[in-house]
Amino acid sequence: MFDSREKIAIFIDGANLFATSKSLGFDIDYRKLLSAFQKRAYLLRAYYYTALIEDLEFSSIRPLIDWLNYNGYTVVTKSAREFTDSHGRHRLKGKMDIELASDAIEQADRVDHIVLFSGDGDFASLVEVLQRKGRKVSVVSTISTHPPMVADELRRRADHFIDLITLRNEIDRRASEHAPNA
Repeated sequence: MFDSREKIAIFIDGANLFATSKSLGFDIDYRKLLSAFQKRAYLLRAYYYTALIEDLEFSSIRPLIDWLNYNGYTVVTKSAREFTDSHGRHRLKGKMDIELASDAIEQADRVDHIVLFSGDGDFASLVEVLQRKGRKVSVVSTISTHPPMVADELRRRADHFIDLITLRNEIDRRASEHAPNA
């Protein structure tokens, strides 16, 4: 599926990957994730996308964001907005789809293979655009949960589907002795 001569870029939908790994019962060691893909091909870029609640004095994701920034990831954030839904519940809105898609299309001219860590069906159109540009696209999510965390349309559209559970031995944080935020 990977050719060691390929240039690849990783695009991580942070909230989606977090939910997927939690549903599978493990935490991701982002240092190990980088290493795992550096072994497969020439990793040109690794992007991580997440929304932040800016009005909080401390965000629980801030240490991870800072660690990623200093350890080989390009982190893209934007402010999440709080709102009250029709049932009176407080909700957050902060999708990063447009930012991720724009960066992936821009990087398509520089890489051979794009690895998308997301199960969000909204990215099916992005996969199609990247393929029309002649790029291979692998989607990393899971079908090992009930219901699956990956949209069927996205999984079928990708050139390759990698179930996150198959990467567990390489990227599980529990086996790590690295930095606490890794």
